[in-house]
Amino acid sequence: MKYEESIKELESIVRKMENDELDIDTLGEQLKRAQALIKTCRDKLTKTDEEIKTILAGD
Repeated sequence: MKYEESIKELESIVRKMENDELDIDTLGEQLKRAQALIKTCRDKLTKTDEEIKTILAGD
């Protein structure tokens, strides 16, 4: 899953939570999904940061 797709899905979950659109059964499931999406985004950002530092250090 691309970073942008992860962010859009995460934003959708947050919007639903803010608007009380999730019932109690779905809330736990969506929170777990949001947690996984946050980890995915964080990992991608960390990897990209490391790649940029490597490229810049090579110059």
